[in-house]
Amino acid sequence: MEQAEDQPRISGRPRWNKYNQTHYDVDNPPPKVVQGYKFNVFYPDLLDPTIAPNFKIYEDADPDFATIRFKAGPPYEDIAFKVVNREWDVLHKNGYKCQFQQGVFQLWFSFKKYRYRR
Repeated sequence: MEQAEDQPRISGRPRWNKYNQTHYDVDNPPPKVVQGYKFNVFYPDLLDPTIAPNFKIYEDADPDFATIRFKAGPPYEDIAFKVVNREWDVLHKNGYKCQFQQGVFQLWFSFKKYRYRR
């Protein structure tokens, strides 16, 4: 069995909300927060390229994390990653992408941003 080539990318940067703007500055930034993930998984040698790879999310023992598992079929083994367990923003205009083209399975998503309102 072959291993799929992958390039996970984590989108993590500080959030400059009102609280952080008053308590931090550019020289002393707030801690980075994971805001999303970009997975580009390469499957150049699939036996049946008409069947797209898929993914499934499994709950982890730690409620703050989940495991995402990519499955493509022969000759590739499944691969899994541990990700932050938060609600996804699945709107295309906010960067969600799930597609399989030219041997590359792309899954890009960001997490929902909750705004504080009184």
